[in-house]
Amino acid sequence: MVFLSGDPKAARPFARFLRVGTVPSWADLIAFLLLAAAAILIVRGAEDMSQSLALLHAAPVTLDLSRLPEYALRTTLRMFLALSASLIFTFTVATLAAKSRKAELIIVPALDILQSVPVLGFLTFTVTFFMGLFPGRQLGVECAAIFAIFTSQAWNMAFSFYQSLRSIPSDLDEVSRQFAFSPWRRFVRLELPFATPSLVWNVMMSMSGGWFFVVASEAITVGDTTVTLPGIGSWLSLAIAGQDMQAVAIGVGAMAVVIVLYDQLVFRPIVAWADKFRFEQTASGERPGSWLYDLVRRTRWLRAAVAPLSWPGKAMATVDWPAGPKLHFDRLAPPAWIGKALDVLWITLVVGLGLAGGWVLWEYLSAHLMFAELVTAFGLGLVTLARVVVLIALATLIWVPIGMWIGMRPAWAERLQPIAQFLAAFPANVMFPFAVAAIVAFPLDPNIWLSPLMVLGTQWYILFNVIAGASAIPSDLKEAARIFGIRGWQWWRQVGIPGIFPYYVTGALTASGGSWNASIVAEAVTWGDKHLEAAGLGAFIAKATTAGDYARVALGVAVMSIFVIAFNRALWRPMYRFAERRLRLA
Repeated sequence: MVFLSGDPKAARPFARFLRVGTVPSWADLIAFLLLAAAAILIVRGAEDMSQSLALLHAAPVTLDLSRLPEYALRTTLRMFLALSASLIFTFTVATLAAKSRKAELIIVPALDILQSVPVLGFLTFTVTFFMGLFPGRQLGVECAAIFAIFTSQAWNMAFSFYQSLRSIPSDLDEVSRQFAFSPWRRFVRLELPFATPSLVWNVMMSMSGGWFFVVASEAITVGDTTVTLPGIGSWLSLAIAGQDMQAVAIGVGAMAVVIVLYDQLVFRPIVAWADKFRFEQTASGERPGSWLYDLVRRTRWLRAAVAPLSWPGKAMATVDWPAGPKLHFDRLAPPAWIGKALDVLWITLVVGLGLAGGWVLWEYLSAHLMFAELVTAFGLGLVTLARVVVLIALATLIWVPIGMWIGMRPAWAERLQPIAQFLAAFPANVMFPFAVAAIVAFPLDPNIWLSPLMVLGTQWYILFNVIAGASAIPSDLKEAARIFGIRGWQWWRQVGIPGIFPYYVTGALTASGGSWNASIVAEAVTWGDKHLEAAGLGAFIAKATTAGDYARVALGVAVMSIFVIAFNRALWRPMYRFAERRLRLA
């Protein structure tokens, strides 16, 4: 395990800068050009986002090919801004849930509910708020779109970081306690480095998950008015509405180009950098590579110029917070019965608030709906639950072996990484024409053949997490298995499955939650004048949303939340606890 450490040479950046020479290297020149291009694009995109809202109505989104680069830039900026917000959310909320049992009682069920709430459900309540913050400016609508993309990224990252913090090897945990690390120093020197490799893969998956919902997030509805933001998602939405397959193909091609670019310029270097934080006790054989990461390491002027930027982080990593004399907390600690009483009081408060919220929802629903409709919604929920279980099982059988094979071979992981990101980002509604045409032509049962659309974008959570888990298996463990001739099913039982199991649980949990969310667009599909519908809770919510029936929308979302929480508590949470107890690296 490699921890973050200070560099004494960084304390004299000006002197280092003078020693690098007067002529920059070729690596410095290329790095400068890349940074200048990125800065120009960011400034241009930020200026467009802050313009007047009237200009957006005056120049609506079109399928003009010359405007597609601008649309790609706007969408990419939204994605990375949402990703930055998701990282901040992950580091605060997931850390709090992992360290505080009282906070965990609220945060984990809340994440279960939030990942099942449709993206459009968040837009319904946030658009007015953000537009009120920036009246008459595009920035308000942009913030609403960024928040919608954030809701498709944050939950997966939070679950991944939470799982990593709960499965830190016991020997490393013991060492940090022996050295009396403060909470802050423990976080920056142990917990964050240990969680980084897994978090990086989940960041890539969350980025791709944002693409899956970008079509919905770039079309903002306020009352009877729809504001369409310039972007690849709105381009695809307009092309699908006009049944223009050529424009759809061009939009998907632009999305593929953007994914390859940010994979090479952002994610590939981060994967290569994060490899040094893997839990290893021997030298790793194959390491992921990146031409940009190698380029930056060859620069002299650039590294000397940015050295002062690392001062705050390195200073904070070496300081114990809070400073001051050590206190004997064991003498100040309250009796054990007080802690238990506080636990009981806190659980009672949480349960009471949950029951009060449920009672308010029941009063609202009973005033607008009949009891039979509640029974119908639960019945449709069981149908969608059956689809989710079958699809997650099939995705597990397919992607666990493939993810293990990729994760054990860093060279192949480099080649397949952008392809996996593109497939994970592929919007489900682009497949609607083919699904509708095939079901109508043969003819097929929509209740069966619309189901794969639910897992089209969520199965990749399993693949990416399994790749992360396989990549994190220590080299000495793999070498020992090879020396002792462990192979076949014995290898899977003693090395493979225990190594990836905590990561798989995170991927399967987020994949199942995302499948519930995707059921809203997958169980009711429209292409031109043809409409196909599969019986299920997703179709129930989709029809209620189209009709503007908020009571049935609330009923559908509430029933979906109940199913998601119950399913997670019955299956995934016991798996989490088993992984924490039995399958952590010691």
